[in-house]
Amino acid sequence: MTGHRDRGRSATAVRRAHAEGSATVGTASPADREAREEREDRTMASGATRAVGAGNRALEEEPDPWRTCFERDRDRILHGTAFRRLAGKTQVFVFPDDHQRTRMTHALEVAQVAVAISRAIGLNVALTEAIALGHDCGHGPGGHASEDAFSPYVDGGYDHAVWGADVVLEPLNLCTETLDGIRNHSWSRPAPSTPEGEVVSWADRIAYVCHDFEDAVHVGITTPDLLPPVVAERCGTRRSQQLGAFIAGVVDGVEATGEVCMSEPLAEALGEFRRFDYDHIYMRPASVEQSHSVIRVLRALVEHHADRPNSLPRPARLLRGVDPGSPEAFRQAVTYVGGMTDRFAFNQARTLLGWRTADLPVGIG
Repeated sequence: MTGHRDRGRSATAVRRAHAEGSATVGTASPADREAREEREDRTMASGATRAVGAGNRALEEEPDPWRTCFERDRDRILHGTAFRRLAGKTQVFVFPDDHQRTRMTHALEVAQVAVAISRAIGLNVALTEAIALGHDCGHGPGGHASEDAFSPYVDGGYDHAVWGADVVLEPLNLCTETLDGIRNHSWSRPAPSTPEGEVVSWADRIAYVCHDFEDAVHVGITTPDLLPPVVAERCGTRRSQQLGAFIAGVVDGVEATGEVCMSEPLAEALGEFRRFDYDHIYMRPASVEQSHSVIRVLRALVEHHADRPNSLPRPARLLRGVDPGSPEAFRQAVTYVGGMTDRFAFNQARTLLGWRTADLPVGIG
């Protein structure tokens, strides 16, 4: 089907998606990238990151005629393989059921929170969204346990934020501002260089604290009645209430100080909420055992492939001259195993290494 003919309503030969379609835009000329960059410059907060003068990439490229450099980054991440694979990677529970979060749904919720804050305080929404969508692309299968699994094989240890920016997303040739926000979104890292990156750091914590609790309630691990009073009283017991309160806390902090921060009462509640999640969800015995199982599987896969680097499905140029068991063989093995989804990794343990199902991580059910 090629669409419906215009029936003479336009002087230009066109087709429409619907026979009676008449959606009207008006006579305004489409705004190209430069016009939209100028409009951004006039309307954003003084400290916001402008697309004008940005767009610095490792490999120089011609600017897009319609999209700003940060919109281009967002689109590249969204359409990239690493982002798609997040749908098959653990957020908290391995093999989540239909209603529990994956790394992908987490990234989408972080983007929603971050964009809500950035719009309210006049920051660059496209840069904010690009950082948020890409911030966890460096995670391996099995959640945060993958960092412990891979750390012995990577100089300086494996940090999903750094690995995501410098290894996983490197082929996308993203802007330096986007990569900086991804590399430094974790609170243990140096501060991001842009206010948009700082917003994503807050949004990441806000999103996972709220939605991990909701998932844990859904499967019966905890209940809203157990929340600390400071959380229930200041933020409520439902995710919608909690997100609204924490977003308002950041907006209020910016309004009061001109810097990206959260008002003290809400920051205290967020800290107590995170502590509650650690005690009741992340560090409960079943979660700890799940993490140990993930580490055993991933290390076995890395060591298997590092001993046979030429069997890795990697470009030949990356494996030329790589000796079995060498540091570079381990790096290439970590790159490959880190990109696996949970299901693929655990199936590889069965089919490639002969592991018993009983020795693999299990889902919440």
